[in-house]
Amino acid sequence: MDFMKWLSSLDELLYEVMSWLIFFPLTLWRAVFQPIAVMEQVEREAALPDDEQYAALLRPPLFLALALLLAHTVSAALGQTDKIIANTHGLAGFVNDNATALAFRAVIFAAFPLFLAARIVRCRGAKLDRSSLRQPFYVQCYPAAVFALGISLSAVLIDDKNSDLTPTIGHWLMGVSTLNYWLVVTGRFAKVLGTGYLRGTGNVAIGMFEGALFLVGVGFLFTR
Repeated sequence: MDFMKWLSSLDELLYEVMSWLIFFPLTLWRAVFQPIAVMEQVEREAALPDDEQYAALLRPPLFLALALLLAHTVSAALGQTDKIIANTHGLAGFVNDNATALAFRAVIFAAFPLFLAARIVRCRGAKLDRSSLRQPFYVQCYPAAVFALGISLSAVLIDDKNSDLTPTIGHWLMGVSTLNYWLVVTGRFAKVLGTGYLRGTGNVAIGMFEGALFLVGVGFLFTR
Protein backbone atom coordinates (compact mmCIF):
# COMPACT_ATOMS: atom_id res chain seq x y z
CA MET A 1 0.00 0.00 0.00
CA ASP A 2 2.80 2.39 0.88
CA PHE A 3 4.52 1.50 -2.37
CA MET A 4 1.38 2.37 -4.36
CA LYS A 5 1.10 5.69 -2.54
CA TRP A 6 4.72 6.38 -3.43
CA LEU A 7 4.02 5.58 -7.09
CA SER A 8 1.01 7.88 -7.06
CA SER A 9 3.05 10.69 -5.51
CA LEU A 10 5.81 10.11 -8.06
CA ASP A 11 3.28 10.25 -10.87
CA GLU A 12 1.98 13.63 -9.71
CA LEU A 13 5.47 14.99 -9.08
CA LEU A 14 6.77 13.87 -12.46
CA TYR A 15 3.82 15.41 -14.28
CA GLU A 16 4.18 18.66 -12.34
CA VAL A 17 7.90 18.99 -13.05
CA MET A 18 7.60 18.02 -16.74
CA SER A 19 4.73 20.48 -17.22
CA TRP A 20 7.18 23.26 -16.35
CA LEU A 21 8.87 22.66 -19.71
CA ILE A 22 5.71 23.92 -21.40
CA PHE A 23 4.24 26.39 -18.96
CA PHE A 24 7.46 28.20 -18.02
CA PRO A 25 8.14 29.50 -21.56
CA LEU A 26 4.43 30.23 -22.04
CA THR A 27 4.28 32.17 -18.78
CA LEU A 28 7.53 33.96 -19.60
CA TRP A 29 6.25 34.94 -23.06
CA ARG A 30 3.06 36.39 -21.63
CA ALA A 31 4.82 38.08 -18.72
CA VAL A 32 7.18 39.80 -21.16
CA PHE A 33 4.75 40.78 -23.93
CA GLN A 34 1.41 40.90 -22.07
CA PRO A 35 2.38 41.82 -18.51
CA ILE A 36 -0.72 43.81 -17.59
CA ALA A 37 -3.04 41.15 -19.03
CA VAL A 38 -1.28 38.45 -16.98
CA MET A 39 -1.56 40.50 -13.80
CA GLU A 40 -5.25 41.15 -14.42
CA GLN A 41 -5.88 37.46 -15.10
CA VAL A 42 -4.24 36.46 -11.82
CA GLU A 43 -6.33 39.00 -9.93
CA ARG A 44 -9.55 37.71 -11.54
CA GLU A 45 -8.68 34.12 -10.70
CA ALA A 46 -8.23 34.99 -7.02
CA ALA A 47 -11.95 34.33 -6.49
CA LEU A 48 -11.68 30.78 -7.90
CA PRO A 49 -10.96 27.65 -5.83
CA ASP A 50 -7.26 26.97 -5.34
CA ASP A 51 -7.19 24.05 -7.77
CA GLU A 52 -8.64 26.22 -10.56
CA GLN A 53 -6.16 29.09 -10.20
CA TYR A 54 -3.07 29.37 -12.43
CA ALA A 55 -4.44 26.75 -14.83
CA ALA A 56 -2.54 28.25 -17.77
CA LEU A 57 0.29 29.91 -15.84
CA LEU A 58 2.97 28.90 -13.38
CA ARG A 59 2.32 29.99 -9.81
CA PRO A 60 4.10 33.31 -9.13
CA PRO A 61 6.77 32.22 -6.59
CA LEU A 62 7.59 29.16 -8.70
CA PHE A 63 7.88 31.30 -11.83
CA LEU A 64 10.29 33.64 -10.04
CA ALA A 65 12.42 30.74 -8.78
CA LEU A 66 12.58 29.07 -12.21
CA ALA A 67 13.55 32.37 -13.86
CA LEU A 68 16.50 32.63 -11.48
CA LEU A 69 17.33 28.95 -12.04
CA LEU A 70 17.47 29.58 -15.80
CA ALA A 71 19.94 32.44 -15.33
CA HIS A 72 22.02 30.31 -12.97
CA THR A 73 22.07 27.50 -15.53
CA VAL A 74 23.39 29.87 -18.20
CA SER A 75 26.07 31.09 -15.79
CA ALA A 76 27.12 27.53 -14.98
CA ALA A 77 27.19 26.60 -18.67
CA LEU A 78 29.66 29.44 -19.27
CA GLY A 79 31.87 28.15 -16.46
CA GLN A 80 31.31 31.13 -14.17
CA THR A 81 31.69 30.83 -10.39
CA ASP A 82 28.71 31.87 -8.29
CA LYS A 83 29.77 35.07 -6.53
CA ILE A 84 27.56 34.47 -3.52
CA ILE A 85 29.02 31.01 -2.93
CA ALA A 86 32.55 32.32 -3.50
CA ASN A 87 32.03 35.13 -0.98
CA THR A 88 32.97 34.14 2.58
CA HIS A 89 32.27 37.44 4.32
CA GLY A 90 29.48 37.92 6.85
CA LEU A 91 26.38 35.80 6.40
CA ALA A 92 27.56 34.79 2.93
CA GLY A 93 29.67 32.16 4.65
CA PHE A 94 26.48 30.18 5.25
CA VAL A 95 25.68 30.07 1.51
CA ASN A 96 27.85 27.23 0.30
CA ASP A 97 25.78 25.44 -2.36
CA ASN A 98 23.72 26.27 -5.44
CA ALA A 99 20.35 25.51 -3.85
CA THR A 100 20.96 27.93 -0.97
CA ALA A 101 22.29 30.60 -3.35
CA LEU A 102 19.18 30.24 -5.52
CA ALA A 103 16.89 30.51 -2.50
CA PHE A 104 18.77 33.61 -1.35
CA ARG A 105 18.38 35.28 -4.75
CA ALA A 106 14.67 34.44 -4.77
CA VAL A 107 14.26 36.21 -1.41
CA ILE A 108 16.20 39.22 -2.67
CA PHE A 109 14.15 39.70 -5.83
CA ALA A 110 10.90 38.89 -4.01
CA ALA A 111 11.51 41.94 -1.82
CA PHE A 112 10.43 44.26 -4.65
CA PRO A 113 6.99 42.71 -5.22
CA LEU A 114 6.55 42.50 -1.45
CA PHE A 115 7.10 46.20 -0.80
CA LEU A 116 5.21 47.23 -3.95
CA ALA A 117 2.27 45.04 -2.92
CA ALA A 118 2.31 46.60 0.54
CA ARG A 119 2.24 50.01 -1.11
CA ILE A 120 -0.84 49.04 -3.14
CA VAL A 121 -2.65 47.81 -0.04
CA ARG A 122 -1.90 51.05 1.80
CA CYS A 123 -2.99 53.21 -1.15
CA ARG A 124 -6.26 51.30 -1.33
CA GLY A 125 -6.90 52.17 2.31
CA ALA A 126 -7.14 48.51 3.28
CA LYS A 127 -5.76 46.99 6.45
CA LEU A 128 -2.29 45.58 5.85
CA ASP A 129 -2.28 41.95 6.94
CA ARG A 130 -1.28 38.57 5.54
CA SER A 131 -4.61 38.13 3.79
CA SER A 132 -4.72 41.52 2.05
CA LEU A 133 -1.05 41.35 1.07
CA ARG A 134 -1.00 37.88 -0.53
CA GLN A 135 -2.82 38.54 -3.81
CA PRO A 136 -1.06 41.85 -4.68
CA PHE A 137 2.24 40.14 -3.90
CA TYR A 138 1.45 37.24 -6.22
CA VAL A 139 0.42 39.64 -8.98
CA GLN A 140 3.64 41.63 -8.62
CA CYS A 141 5.77 38.48 -8.82
CA TYR A 142 5.27 38.17 -12.59
CA PRO A 143 6.99 41.39 -13.68
CA ALA A 144 9.52 40.86 -10.89
CA ALA A 145 10.43 37.46 -12.36
CA VAL A 146 11.05 39.02 -15.78
CA PHE A 147 13.13 41.72 -14.10
CA ALA A 148 15.08 39.13 -12.10
CA LEU A 149 15.80 37.10 -15.24
CA GLY A 150 16.94 40.16 -17.17
CA ILE A 151 19.19 41.45 -14.38
CA SER A 152 20.66 38.01 -13.70
CA LEU A 153 21.38 37.33 -17.37
CA SER A 154 22.88 40.79 -17.78
CA ALA A 155 25.25 40.06 -14.86
CA VAL A 156 26.25 36.81 -16.56
CA LEU A 157 26.97 38.62 -19.83
CA ILE A 158 28.90 41.41 -18.12
CA ASP A 159 31.16 38.84 -16.41
CA ASP A 160 31.74 36.90 -19.63
CA LYS A 161 35.37 37.38 -20.71
CA ASN A 162 35.14 35.35 -23.91
CA SER A 163 33.95 38.26 -26.03
CA ASP A 164 34.25 42.04 -25.98
CA LEU A 165 30.65 42.35 -27.18
CA THR A 166 28.83 40.42 -24.44
CA PRO A 167 29.57 42.92 -21.61
CA THR A 168 28.07 45.69 -23.77
CA ILE A 169 24.99 43.57 -24.43
CA GLY A 170 24.80 42.87 -20.70
CA HIS A 171 24.75 46.56 -19.81
CA TRP A 172 22.05 47.23 -22.40
CA LEU A 173 19.98 44.30 -21.12
CA MET A 174 20.28 45.59 -17.57
CA GLY A 175 19.03 49.03 -18.60
CA VAL A 176 16.16 47.67 -20.68
CA SER A 177 15.11 45.25 -17.92
CA THR A 178 15.06 48.00 -15.30
CA LEU A 179 13.13 50.42 -17.54
CA ASN A 180 10.63 47.76 -18.57
CA TYR A 181 10.02 46.75 -14.96
CA TRP A 182 9.47 50.34 -13.91
CA LEU A 183 7.02 51.04 -16.76
CA VAL A 184 5.01 47.84 -16.22
CA VAL A 185 4.68 48.35 -12.47
CA THR A 186 3.83 52.03 -12.93
CA GLY A 187 1.10 51.09 -15.40
CA ARG A 188 -0.27 48.58 -12.94
CA PHE A 189 -0.34 51.13 -10.10
CA ALA A 190 -2.03 53.74 -12.29
CA LYS A 191 -4.74 51.30 -13.38
CA VAL A 192 -5.42 49.64 -10.03
CA LEU A 193 -5.51 52.85 -8.03
CA GLY A 194 -7.26 54.88 -10.74
CA THR A 195 -4.55 57.56 -10.75
CA GLY A 196 -2.40 59.10 -13.45
CA TYR A 197 1.00 57.78 -14.43
CA LEU A 198 2.76 60.61 -12.59
CA ARG A 199 1.22 59.61 -9.27
CA GLY A 200 1.77 55.96 -10.15
CA THR A 201 5.45 56.69 -10.69
CA GLY A 202 5.63 58.31 -7.27
CA ASN A 203 4.09 55.27 -5.58
CA VAL A 204 6.43 52.93 -7.45
CA ALA A 205 9.40 55.07 -6.45
CA ILE A 206 8.45 54.75 -2.77
CA GLY A 207 8.01 50.98 -3.03
CA MET A 208 11.27 50.56 -4.93
CA PHE A 209 13.08 52.74 -2.39
CA GLU A 210 11.84 50.53 0.44
CA GLY A 211 13.02 47.48 -1.48
CA ALA A 212 16.39 49.12 -2.10
CA LEU A 213 16.81 49.80 1.62
CA PHE A 214 16.19 46.13 2.27
CA LEU A 215 18.84 45.19 -0.29
CA VAL A 216 21.35 47.60 1.27
CA GLY A 217 20.72 46.03 4.67
CA VAL A 218 21.14 42.51 3.32
CA GLY A 219 24.21 43.53 1.36
CA PHE A 220 25.80 44.94 4.50
CA LEU A 221 25.19 41.69 6.39
CA PHE A 222 26.68 39.65 3.57
CA THR A 223 29.82 41.74 3.15
CA ARG A 224 30.85 42.36 6.76
